[in-house]
Amino acid sequence: MHDRNGFQHGIALFNSAQFFDAHEVLEDVWREAPEPERKFLQGLIQVAVALHHYSRGNQVGCRSLLERAERNLSTYPTEHGGLNLGSLRQSLEQWCAALDQARSVPPYPRLESQL
Repeated sequence: MHDRNGFQHGIALFNSAQFFDAHEVLEDVWREAPEPERKFLQGLIQVAVALHHYSRGNQVGCRSLLERAERNLSTYPTEHGGLNLGSLRQSLEQWCAALDQARSVPPYPRLESQL
């Protein structure tokens, strides 16, 4: 990862449910990242923005961004960038299913470190 400190700070913000701030920090990392990492970072940013939308009552925006995030993250292995993407993808599937079925959503996903 090009900007390891920024990346770790963004992950910490995400895991503290500070999704808007996490998106801002991760976007700075994304801007400087080489091409192989850009889709990965974009997917994480989309998850953060989706959860920010949800926290503001925008379920439609949340669902749309979660779908795009899943698409971007699906091309990476279950462990990538020091994160457990398998666990994240499973959580995103549960969120999408809950939103689609108008059920209560599960707890916020966490970005679990594999480092």
